[in-house]
Amino acid sequence: MRKRMLAGYMLLLGLITPAGPARAWGFFGHRLLNRLAVYTLPPEMLPFFKANIDYLTNNATRPDSRRTVVPTEAPRHFLDVDAYGDSALTRRGLPRAYTDAVALAGGEDSLLRHGIVPWQVAMMKNQLTAAFQAGDTDRILYLAADLGHYVADACVPLHTTRNYNGQLTGQRGIHALWESRLPELQAADYDLLTGPAPYLAQPAEAAWAAVARSHAAVDSVFKMEKAVSAELSEDRKYSYEPRGNLTIRVYSREFSLAYHRRLNGQVERQLRYAARLIGAFWYTAWVDAGQPDLMGIAQQPSVAAQLAAAQESKAASAAPARALPGHDE
Repeated sequence: MRKRMLAGYMLLLGLITPAGPARAWGFFGHRLLNRLAVYTLPPEMLPFFKANIDYLTNNATRPDSRRTVVPTEAPRHFLDVDAYGDSALTRRGLPRAYTDAVALAGGEDSLLRHGIVPWQVAMMKNQLTAAFQAGDTDRILYLAADLGHYVADACVPLHTTRNYNGQLTGQRGIHALWESRLPELQAADYDLLTGPAPYLAQPAEAAWAAVARSHAAVDSVFKMEKAVSAELSEDRKYSYEPRGNLTIRVYSREFSLAYHRRLNGQVERQLRYAARLIGAFWYTAWVDAGQPDLMGIAQQPSVAAQLAAAQESKAASAAPARALPGHDE
């Protein structure tokens, strides 16, 4: 049953993703995670979110598209933990309050240089709480879709290091291998159904805990790729596959599956963890808003909101890239 559900999601979301800059979880993964997160919600929230599951799925990649039109968007997707030292993730390290972190870094530009994903998650959770309190359907859906994206980003190991694409260790391309290629090839065999979303007593700390968990996996991400590369020759490491109108070089299925086995389920565990954590942030925002009756508000986004989303997507696709440097290759 689970395999059939995942196979259905893959057909619905589209298995193949376009080649391009590194993005956490890729087109397929982000959409899958927002969709799975809906099913972690309690009965009081599920009807509203399920009625809008296509919106939450289709807009899961919007923050990545926004990188081309919002100069400060790129830093919201990562945190270079290794730029700050081993104590960065402790309470004695980087401040949890954004203004304190800006002061410690010597200015916002300095902080943005190494990413702000845990602060972004905490800020958006508070905005979603306010939207629930206001009963603003358009705002709830917009923020929930975006929040799901940033939470998912915090669950990717390569979004916690300056060596985010292996460019410093001769492993360029490892980002897409870990977060896109493996899910595309293996998701139908993953067990991604999880238990109910828990309430987060300290949501900001939960965001930092996600980053810490991801960063703890960084060493194995690189080590296992090196090990598989030592076993397979170059002509077995890569292959060529059609992507749209192009034929591009990708990691071969043989190499990708060998890497998957070496990682011992790491990508699967992170996907499952991310789906439940996204649901937990949505649920916590709703509880902190006083558990409003979601059946008493508009059940679909307004026509104006849908038009605005379409215009935003069109502007992003047409705009030249001008994002701040950071995890953008």
